[in-house]
Amino acid sequence: MDDVRRRIPRTDAVLAMPEFADAIARLGKDGVKAAVVAAQQRARQGEIDPAGVPETALAALPIGATSLCRVLNATGVLVHTNLGRAPLSEAACEAITAASYYTPVEFDLADGSRAKRGLPVTEALLAAVPEAEAAHVVNNNAAALLLTAQALAQGGEIVLSRGEMVEIGDGFRIPDLLTSAGARLREVGTTNRTTLADYADAIGPDTGFLLKIHPSNFRISGFTAEVDVAELARLGPPVVVDIGSGLLSRHPRLPDEPDAASALRAGADLVTASGDKLLGGPQAGLLLGTTEIIDRLRRYPAARALRVDKLTLAALEATLRGPRPPVTAALATAQEQLAARARRLAGQLTEAGVDADAVPSTAAVGGGGAPGVELASAAVSLPVWFAAALRAGHPPVVGHVDDGRCLLDLLAVDPADDEALEKAVLRVREDAGCT
Repeated sequence: MDDVRRRIPRTDAVLAMPEFADAIARLGKDGVKAAVVAAQQRARQGEIDPAGVPETALAALPIGATSLCRVLNATGVLVHTNLGRAPLSEAACEAITAASYYTPVEFDLADGSRAKRGLPVTEALLAAVPEAEAAHVVNNNAAALLLTAQALAQGGEIVLSRGEMVEIGDGFRIPDLLTSAGARLREVGTTNRTTLADYADAIGPDTGFLLKIHPSNFRISGFTAEVDVAELARLGPPVVVDIGSGLLSRHPRLPDEPDAASALRAGADLVTASGDKLLGGPQAGLLLGTTEIIDRLRRYPAARALRVDKLTLAALEATLRGPRPPVTAALATAQEQLAARARRLAGQLTEAGVDADAVPSTAAVGGGGAPGVELASAAVSLPVWFAAALRAGHPPVVGHVDDGRCLLDLLAVDPADDEALEKAVLRVREDAGCT
């Protein structure tokens, strides 16, 4: 009687096969071995022929050593939080690769002495926002606010309008963050109306600073009132402005989105922002303000725990000094250009037998930026079943479903990826056996 188990190839014999050499170099021996063992188990259970163990193991291996992979973002949301927010520029990606090795992050190559960490990045920030006297970088915008609350208001009060007590994604609430730093919140005004007198009446000996937060993921309309930065700056205490989205200067397509330069010109003592939204860089918290306040933040003990690594420093500097990042390029793209791309793609897919149409679309900034702003865009419309199938492909394509159709919005898709998008759709059609 044939014992199937005797025909199952040994683990070491499979791993020694030439076709496994590249996989081991790419993924590590332990990961490849686990795939081989899993295939052997399937052979023992009679699910596959023993001779098919090597092929089954190779097929089960991931493309890379990480579960993260490149995704084509056809959702129509430019800064998609669930897809990693802003995609980096090629210059930033190259900078990360260079910084992956030994790098002079705190070393002066000229004289061999220790150098100040992150100095090139702060210089690049100050060049981009000359209204700031000094700059500092931490690991995200929440860290920037936390450090500010600890250094400037621990044991004291932060004066904040009730209409700006924001909750962002995953139940994260700004008031909880601020009070966790040991500060007390002094709420002023009402949900829809806050006046200058409300702030003035709340100021006292325990006031650490006045905080203005951009409600970046919602809008209040109707009978409303808020106090601008210039008015707050006349009251005396330091004014901290959280602009959120990381817009460093005015953008013509986003006229109502607050920016760092304008806030500082209006009298803000400190501006906090994200690096991975409208700036188009890596995840980082940007702090721009007066030399006095930035020095206090930089020297505060918690600043060490919140500092960024060399990869972030490299990517952020390349974003600030290099060519415009994908987010900026997308915002500069006219709807007519997007419509032309959609017509071309839809035409090529139709010729290949796919039920595809070019349709107008409405995109959004996303990522807590420019709430309510609609960006004119264009999309390729496909049968609804393509949505799930495209997400399962390589590379995955994430679109959205609207009115019973799968829409692939092109605003966040780099034109260089149009061919990859077309191939992904055709591959799904072929795998589905469509003719």
